[in-house]
Amino acid sequence: MVKRKYSRQIGIAPLPKRTCDDNNCPFHGTLSVRGRIIETDVISDRMDKTVTVQRSQLELNRKYKRYGRSSTRMHAHNPPCIDVKAGDRVRIGECRPISKTVSFVVIEKIELGE
Repeated sequence: MVKRKYSRQIGIAPLPKRTCDDNNCPFHGTLSVRGRIIETDVISDRMDKTVTVQRSQLELNRKYKRYGRSSTRMHAHNPPCIDVKAGDRVRIGECRPISKTVSFVVIEKIELGE
């Protein structure tokens, strides 16, 4: 485990107010963020350092020429310095696979007032 005394700017989100010693944190560890950036809602935070997020989108039904809603659930790593809860709006970024189902990391908690 690498312990860092400083925060590193990843160029996507502002630095968190707290610090952590998590190696899989993009700000205080060695994890790099690249690829897709998604803004979504947190559904569950029951797992240790992992949250479940749900992404909703509209899909075109070509036969009936109408749109229908569909949703996708995915898992994202939740660093201790950000520490989001269920019901929060977050921005997640793609990273290397951390586990079998986790390939995203939470990089910012979006305040509803913004």
